[in-house]
Amino acid sequence: MGNDEDELGAALRACAAGDRAGLAMIYRSEAARMVTIAERILRRHDLAEEIVQEAFLQIWNKAWQYDPSRGSARGWIFAVVRSRSLNALRNGGREDLADAESIERLQDEGADALYTDLFDQLDTASRLRSCLGRLDGLRRKTVLMAYVSGYSHGEIAGRLKLPLGTAKAWIRRSLSALRECMA
Repeated sequence: MGNDEDELGAALRACAAGDRAGLAMIYRSEAARMVTIAERILRRHDLAEEIVQEAFLQIWNKAWQYDPSRGSARGWIFAVVRSRSLNALRNGGREDLADAESIERLQDEGADALYTDLFDQLDTASRLRSCLGRLDGLRRKTVLMAYVSGYSHGEIAGRLKLPLGTAKAWIRRSLSALRECMA
């Protein structure tokens, strides 16, 4: 154990002198344990790997700060990992990341609620509400997306997963029906 500690101390001194072989030695002997420590704190393997990468950068840049009279080389290295891991926790690094599909689903659900709310907020006695109420729900939504939210036909088609021609036709026919109803 003492020999390993001497080698780590020498590797840190080599890093301080700009010798990359010292960092490579630290990586070979300690990287797996560093990831394990970070993962125990963060409870996420992917984030633990990022933290260890940042820790190696810090070790490389600040190896000159290591003082053998204040503690072991391994202790100093693990203190860097621990400190970086705790900072990541404080900075919200432990937040669970949502996948793109979940985010898109939530946006779609929010948009559906928005257009339903917009329709429901119209005065019940208004002609516009009466005419919009005659439209199929999806066609009403295309009109509201175009004229309230300002989406282009292509954006509407993309958000509703419709062919572009279908979205254009629905909007055109819906506007025609609204004109007739409002006249």
